[in-house]
Amino acid sequence: MKVLVTGGAGYIGSLLSEFLLKEKFSVKVIDNFQYNQSSLNHLLYHPKLEVEKIDVRDELEIKKQLKNFDVIIPLAALVGAPLCNLKKKEATDVNYLAIKNIVDNASKDQIIIYPTTNSGYGIGQKNNFCTEETPLNPISLYGKTKVEAENYVQKHQNSVRFRLATVFGFSPRMRLDLLVNDFVYKAVKDKYIVLFEANFKRNYIHIRDVCHAFLYAIHHYKKFKGETFNLGLSDANLSKLELCKEIKSHVKSFEIVCSEIGQDLDKRDYIVSNKKIESRGYKTAYSLNDGIKELMKVFNFLIPSSDMRNF
Repeated sequence: MKVLVTGGAGYIGSLLSEFLLKEKFSVKVIDNFQYNQSSLNHLLYHPKLEVEKIDVRDELEIKKQLKNFDVIIPLAALVGAPLCNLKKKEATDVNYLAIKNIVDNASKDQIIIYPTTNSGYGIGQKNNFCTEETPLNPISLYGKTKVEAENYVQKHQNSVRFRLATVFGFSPRMRLDLLVNDFVYKAVKDKYIVLFEANFKRNYIHIRDVCHAFLYAIHHYKKFKGETFNLGLSDANLSKLELCKEIKSHVKSFEIVCSEIGQDLDKRDYIVSNKKIESRGYKTAYSLNDGIKELMKVFNFLIPSSDMRNF
């Protein structure tokens, strides 16, 4: 099978491309390489990998690129509330309009596997799990653009939508703006953290489990076709404070300060059920603690580049 991955040099894409190649897929990566990232360098030797510098906002070029692929995985996005607030037009153009263009020009036989976000749940009802039937109520521009895109992808009957939990773990295109990655970095490097709205909860998932989910959906497509799935760790619905306490169990010197003054730009607060995807046979392999230990190892030796906090 031939797979097209937009944003394939990004945080998830650079790892997913490696997973796809190991499964003997032919892979084409499209990315604008706006950060001059070298996250695919270790894969360039592979005869089944093609890489091209293209911006997903180029509608005519994307329409041309879609031909001859069995599976389309649109990863290119501006991720997170702060970045989308900073670049509002770009967020709409990339997160929604570029996805609309892909859906409009994909053939009915092409599979689209779209990663949206459980940010769309916004603020959930206390102690009630958000399921795939829970009404979406995004509160950030990021959440709104992704929900609009998810709704549009749903029109393509040959599609699967994954509502990703907050992703963590190491990638060749590393990011520090994701909550677990950021908090572990602060624990290792700064030794302290100041938390705003410390009791706000969300769900988490390791990046390798995300990649496995894409592969699982391709290999078991009949179980997934036409549906939307939450994708996260069922035992990792944690508040920011609970997350920090998990990290502190590994980094004893980590000091946690909760502040009543100040606000987080991302005000999501919900817990999520992942039972639907688990009922289709998919199981995660990496726990939150696995990820914390992995990130500690990374941050003890890695000198971060200046663009790590960006997508």
